Amino acid sequence: MDDTQIDAYLARIGARRPTAPTPEVLHELHERHLDTVPFENLSIHIGEPIRLDADALHDKIVHRRRGGFCYELNGAFAMLLRALGFDVSPLSAKVYRDDDTLGPPFDHMALRVGEWLVDVGFGRHTRHPLRLASEAPQHDPEGVFRLAARPDGDVDIYANEKPVYRLELRPRELSDFVPTCWWQSTSSDSHFTRSVTCSLPTASGRVTLSGDRLIETIDGERKETTLSDDAEILATYRSRFGIHLDQVPRVGT
Repeated sequence: MDDTQIDAYLARIGARRPTAPTPEVLHELHERHLDTVPFENLSIHIGEPIRLDADALHDKIVHRRRGGFCYELNGAFAMLLRALGFDVSPLSAKVYRDDDTLGPPFDHMALRVGEWLVDVGFGRHTRHPLRLASEAPQHDPEGVFRLAARPDGDVDIYANEKPVYRLELRPRELSDFVPTCWWQSTSSDSHFTRSVTCSLPTASGRVTLSGDRLIETIDGERKETTLSDDAEILATYRSRFGIHLDQVPRVGT
């Protein structure tokens, strides 16, 4: 990533160029990324291929001002952090399902950045990085998080005492996630192919557009509105997420 690309990425998330790769800078970039780059799976439902190479990620997230899911969001963020001097390693994780069973390896991608666990690609999750070496409760605007080391060397991540995912600490490359990214975006068994979602945190909660349903959480209260037609859906993507689309994403596209 050259200087022009770095500056464009920082402008995308509303951040100034830091002078050094400090923990304070990491925390600020993490929160700004979450605030500005949506967690979304729209490409799957408008017939766009998902590519994990550097140019494609930069073009989608920075130039086209889109979002993505974990492989894209954490993949792009890793490139920015490396360019700013941080030590970054992608990590594989198995996600806990609703019944507390685990998904497959590479089900999720997170980042190790020095002593921190960084994750801007899980939707509603931590607003700030977590200390990897600590098993003490870590307080965050999204709740209380805890890391628990396992005998096999993996680490379980808990949010408000509910297991979220199991992290493998072996460093990976972004290319390692390509097969599972393809499966997530094409298989009828993947939850990403079965629904459309686009989501961002707000100052008072969260806003999500799922199909024709606009879901807003404001100070803990949930409000759901059914949008009337395609024009209103496309206008909502523009006004609430800054995403300009030519067609409405639909399951099965």
